[in-house]
Amino acid sequence: MASAEIYRYLSLDNTSIPLDPEGYLIDLGDWTPEVAKALAAEEGIRLEDEHWEVIEVLRDFYARFEQSPAMRPLVKAVGQALGPDKGRSIHLMRLFPSSPAKLGARIAGLPKPANCL
Repeated sequence: MASAEIYRYLSLDNTSIPLDPEGYLIDLGDWTPEVAKALAAEEGIRLEDEHWEVIEVLRDFYARFEQSPAMRPLVKAVGQALGPDKGRSIHLMRLFPSSPAKLGARIAGLPKPANCL
């Protein structure tokens, strides 16, 4: 993905990780749990077990379908993986405010969902 425009760098443990203008990783291979924590911290989020569950669902979805899920598929995937109580928009909004699909994908080190503005 060398053609993506580098906007800024995330500094982590003497490493500079390139990000695009919206804060998504330029190279998905740069993702680590530490990168996720740093990206979440930029949003004022401290990652707890419930966040990591959703991040795992997001990364699994991407591995299976080669795309980040938009909100509806994310709700469905979380519901299937974690149960109906966690597979609700309100739960995801509490964990990843404003746009769970976009923010969750960014923290999970995935591309922006295709049909999210």
